[in-house]
Amino acid sequence: MKYCVGIDFGTLSARALLVEVGTGRELSTAVCEYPHAVMDEHLPDGTPLMPDWALQHPKDYLDAIAATVPEVIRQAGVDKNDVVGVGIDFTACTMLPVYRDGTPLCFDEALTSNPHAYVKLWKHHAAQAHANRLNEIAAARGEKFLARYGGKISSEWMVPKIWQILDEAPEIYEKADRFLEAADWVVWQLCGKEMRNSCTAGYKAIWHKREGYPSSDFFKALDPRLENLVDEKLSREIHSIGEKAGEITEKAAAFSGLPVGCAVAVANVDAHVSVPALGICESGNMLMIMGTSTCHIHLGDEERIVPGMCGVVEDGVLPGFMGYEAGQSCVGDHFNWFVENLACADYEREAKERGLSLHQLLTEKAEKLAVGESGLVALDWWNGNRSVLVDVDLTGMILGLTLLTKPEEIYRALIEATAYGTRKIIETFEESGVPITGLYACGGIAEKNPFAMQIYADVTGKEIRVARSAQSPALGSAMFGAVAAGKAKGGYDSIFEAAKEMGGVKERSFQPVEENQRVYDQLYAEYSILHDYFGRGENNVMKRLKKIKAEQIAKKL
Repeated sequence: MKYCVGIDFGTLSARALLVEVGTGRELSTAVCEYPHAVMDEHLPDGTPLMPDWALQHPKDYLDAIAATVPEVIRQAGVDKNDVVGVGIDFTACTMLPVYRDGTPLCFDEALTSNPHAYVKLWKHHAAQAHANRLNEIAAARGEKFLARYGGKISSEWMVPKIWQILDEAPEIYEKADRFLEAADWVVWQLCGKEMRNSCTAGYKAIWHKREGYPSSDFFKALDPRLENLVDEKLSREIHSIGEKAGEITEKAAAFSGLPVGCAVAVANVDAHVSVPALGICESGNMLMIMGTSTCHIHLGDEERIVPGMCGVVEDGVLPGFMGYEAGQSCVGDHFNWFVENLACADYEREAKERGLSLHQLLTEKAEKLAVGESGLVALDWWNGNRSVLVDVDLTGMILGLTLLTKPEEIYRALIEATAYGTRKIIETFEESGVPITGLYACGGIAEKNPFAMQIYADVTGKEIRVARSAQSPALGSAMFGAVAAGKAKGGYDSIFEAAKEMGGVKERSFQPVEENQRVYDQLYAEYSILHDYFGRGENNVMKRLKKIKAEQIAKKL
């Protein structure tokens, strides 16, 4: 019997999964919390960070591999030499500057106090001004790539983050020989060579399979110092997902516990790699990967322009398909914010007495409410809006609060808000000629919260099928690891073969309830009015308040 390993690098932790090739049977899993977590207030040495920063330490990724991969092999009791392939996935765009040999700049003792030397996590939003300027220049020049990204390049993506480094820390820009995705950096550490993946290049770095990167003239228009960015600090050599990046080196074997020569797959993105884990291999299907945020991945047959989409990339998800991406920046984070900051002492006491988490208690109470009973409607922008407005300077809002409003009513309204945000994305796709014939879900929320999934079904009016595996990204990565190994070594020759044998969904699905749908249609209409009023420029109060906040915080530093 042969096995493969998938490593899912999330926002706060990494998870390794050992899977049996041929059956998809999950034998063991292990998790490692990142010691440095997300650095959004200060660096390890105490250096303060401004608002909208979100950094990570790359050492945490290597430590996570060393802690989890040997553990899953030990737990399963298998011979490590029977592990034929490994694949990894990452949040994106999560990028870092490195020297020519792959050493991160933050490993340099002289640079440990410089925030720009560290990994910029996907939710680092401090490059918004640079994203705004990039979009203005691209639109003025008539750059056709802009339409492929819904009309806007996000501050979360590669070029705005690099431009921020150039403007705010030109010495870091000069020292960096390469800027690359953390996913590609980890693959480099495993197989000893730089192998950039087409998924992050296509969705996060403005690369196109047929046209490549934007022209040097475009980068020069952004800033003359960026004219040769692609050739000097990126790479035009891009490798397709499903390819073999290389093999585990002796150095990597020493810390990973994997055998020398084990196949390493080209890296992937956590959301995109999840699609084959559900056995999804046909166009028209959209997958919601639901965790701290939600990413919506859709398979299409042709390239269409969808306002506010995060991108459409040929072969970006599966070979032979146009892979569309959209997303919501705040979903699970939304609910955690409420529980951690606003749940009252009485609820904490009741939850403790009953042996429940606050999430479980609030869900239980919220489930007893009729649709619309709370009188509340919320906007799901606690971490900005990714799709369809593509604006991180938008903020959250709840309308309808009274002195009688209860915690469970707010909690339910926040769940409903995220469902409305997903409906807005689906409608925008369908209005743009991209039909959604099947809706699927995976991730922590889909796995653990049937109440939330029923709300999503009622709000969208669509049946929702949920992943069989609780570890879809890690399973998908393991499957790509098996493809990198190839059939001759005990793996597969295509991801479609792997998906057929190893992917799948649960028997139970969530069907919309007609009575609930009717009320949610009314509530969604109110959400849409607020969405456009605050999100499309009629009232920019959210941005004005954010500007005042930043000015006052800056005075304190």
